[in-house]
Amino acid sequence: VPQVEEDKPYKTYICSIDPAQGDRATEIKLCSFSRPHMRAFHYSWWGFFIAFFIWFAIAPLLAEVKITLDLTKQQVWTS
Repeated sequence: VPQVEEDKPYKTYICSIDPAQGDRATEIKLCSFSRPHMRAFHYSWWGFFIAFFIWFAIAPLLAEVKITLDLTKQQVWTS
């Protein structure tokens, strides 16, 4: 009886899988950049962190920015 090879998207996987559930992963390697979806995940949270940090970083410097740019109180309030 010849063996029938299953139709699987990949021959090997980086993480452990459960063949009974259609080769679903049983673990997540969060620190891995090897697959495109993990690179997208890491770049998206990293980009969000940088945007958040930059957005709120100007508040402590506002007094110096006001003097340097010669802004009025109204301009500082609406900026």
